[in-house]
Amino acid sequence: MRLADGSVVRDPERAFQALDLVVRRRLDGLLQGEHAGLRLGAGTEPEEVVRYRPGEDDVRRIDWNVTARSMDPHVWRPQAQHELDTWVLVDETASMDFGTVTAEKRDVAAWVTGAIGLLADGPGNRVGIAHLTDDGIRWDAPLPGRVTARRALRRQTSPHRGPTENVDLAHAIGALERRQRRSGLRVVVSDFVEPDGDTDRPLRWEPALRRLAARHDVVVVEISDPRELELPDLGHLVLTDPETGRQREVYTSPALRCRYAAAAAQHRAAVAEGVRATGAGHVALRTDTDWVSDLARFILARRHQPRARTRSTR
Repeated sequence: MRLADGSVVRDPERAFQALDLVVRRRLDGLLQGEHAGLRLGAGTEPEEVVRYRPGEDDVRRIDWNVTARSMDPHVWRPQAQHELDTWVLVDETASMDFGTVTAEKRDVAAWVTGAIGLLADGPGNRVGIAHLTDDGIRWDAPLPGRVTARRALRRQTSPHRGPTENVDLAHAIGALERRQRRSGLRVVVSDFVEPDGDTDRPLRWEPALRRLAARHDVVVVEISDPRELELPDLGHLVLTDPETGRQREVYTSPALRCRYAAAAAQHRAAVAEGVRATGAGHVALRTDTDWVSDLARFILARRHQPRARTRSTR
């Protein structure tokens, strides 16, 4: 990727060290950090000006302009700054074990999880990981961002045993929303391939994602492979569904390839529309492109988006 000074960086860790992950929602954390909170408290950004109360207010925060106009001493009170609570939901089901270029989708998912850990690293910040596997959901305790990044890159996925009843992406997003209530950043990394191939809206995970986005700042990372978008002309093929294990022999005729590309485009469009309808951020990555540059462009674009409005309470 290319930085603002024109230099080209090939090391992902250095590339993401040059970026800041903008969190658009105010937080309700417990510890002091670097992100705007919901209430007044320890911080550096002025939030409101009130009449000075001897013994309670800090004289170093006297607002001299307001004091001069009102002839009464006034002080400014800062908005609390809290630590960032981040959780990454990583899809590690069978459909992610697919890749036809330089990496599989599960590899890109692990790298993205590590990048989120680097981006969310900061004073008091913690990053936890929820692994959606064929055996259910496994929760990794939140740790400092860099520790989580190293843990994500070292993780070895277990062999797939087939789909588990009632454990799909919609269930996992709902479990994350119910389990981790304190507002923060939530990242969902998946290929959004349903076991039954459903592409009609509303998609099953939309209601759960909408509830998650109502409380948290949510970013959806969609990962795909070029062979999922277009089918090459290879004659007779035996295709295996990684989610169910079912096989089917097909002939890659021009008509079939055309229908396949149309169905794939419809699926990707439905995913994009569904994510946009929930209010979450959306970035699409592929196994055959520079995922570092694509993710960095998305993060830079977030700087110009308005922050979510959240009413302050005292």
